[in-house]
Amino acid sequence: MTARAVRGTKDLFGKELRMHQRIVATARKVLEAAGALELVTPIFEETQVFEKGVGAATDIVRKEMFTFQDRGGRSLTLRPEGTAAMVRAYLEHGMKVWPQPVRLWMAGPMFRAERPQKGRYRQFHQVNYEALGSENPILDAEAVVLLYECLKELGLRRLKVKLSSVGDPEDRARYNAYLKEVLSPHKEALSEDSKERLELNPMRILDSKSERDQALLKELGVRPMLDFLGEEARAHLHKVERHLERLSVPYELEPALVRGLDYYVRTAFEVHHEEIGAQSALGGGGRYDGLSELLGGPRVPGVGFAFGVERVALALEAEGFGLPEEKGPDLYLIPLTEEAVEEAFYLAEALRPRLRAEYALAPRKPAKGLEEALKRGAAFAGFLGEDELRTGEVTLKRLATGEQVRLSREEVPGYLLQVLG
Repeated sequence: MTARAVRGTKDLFGKELRMHQRIVATARKVLEAAGALELVTPIFEETQVFEKGVGAATDIVRKEMFTFQDRGGRSLTLRPEGTAAMVRAYLEHGMKVWPQPVRLWMAGPMFRAERPQKGRYRQFHQVNYEALGSENPILDAEAVVLLYECLKELGLRRLKVKLSSVGDPEDRARYNAYLKEVLSPHKEALSEDSKERLELNPMRILDSKSERDQALLKELGVRPMLDFLGEEARAHLHKVERHLERLSVPYELEPALVRGLDYYVRTAFEVHHEEIGAQSALGGGGRYDGLSELLGGPRVPGVGFAFGVERVALALEAEGFGLPEEKGPDLYLIPLTEEAVEEAFYLAEALRPRLRAEYALAPRKPAKGLEEALKRGAAFAGFLGEDELRTGEVTLKRLATGEQVRLSREEVPGYLLQVLG
């Protein structure tokens, strides 16, 4: 049996890897310009970090986590999302005594046992941003702007910002009670997942991917969460709206928007790109003022977002954004004799790292060597034959023009650096 990557995972290389790197590099540029400090958390945490931080009633904790026991019998979980881990790091390293707010960002793999589909994998990659230490709605607006700017800076244009609020805990309690009252008589019409949600966290039904559930919600005329906002949560939302309008960030109020994790309060937002299919969200986030307490720390208000690197890559593809072909070597050395193979190796090492130099590991006929140099996208081919070995020279051929020059080996670095800029 031939070994293969585990279902729901994939190898990254070539253009796809370079696209991932470009997305993360763009996020780094945008987020660090806003004062965000890069943080890298371990890819696994104690399971309780996610059980408490994400919420025991969420699909992530109930169905999607990769959890295992270590040799000491401790329960550990591969990171299914970034926020709980980043807040844990904030608390553990005493960042509360730093000037507040503390802005952090992270990029890395996440793991969820979801059904693999286009743009969704069991090991996927996210960029996370968190601003911790302030309740000011300016930070909510800034988070929306930064997510929007990360995607715009990549060149994406067909973006939709959706804004909402999930209220304060007491608002959510009232809304969950309302949903339970409205939906309980129709429990048998709900999907199996939503029957469980009705008991554990009815708001999660609004986020259901089941067409049957969505049709029932529409048929019953279920009121949105925005109708149940208290005065403080409503005032907070209006301030966020005002800031976005002042900054000319196009958004639409989406009453039905809810976030899938239990720690959210007040602001919730998503950015969509409708050309990548039905699951069009590239990323989203919101405010989570009680998360640090769930993790055993003091109250630390926070707001942040995450976006999926694979999802953004799909959106870039849909808008026709590609990457140029990967740059080949500056020089591809072609030994024409057995004795020249070692000399090609020594010369390549002498040229690195100022120049990208590669070489054939066995003698080549000139035509075959040129063919290999062209396939590798080299700027120059360098021939080393008996005559070149005797004189200590190299014959260089510029592949774009066919121009040829013979130089001493000592002259090669300066010549290539000058010609290639």
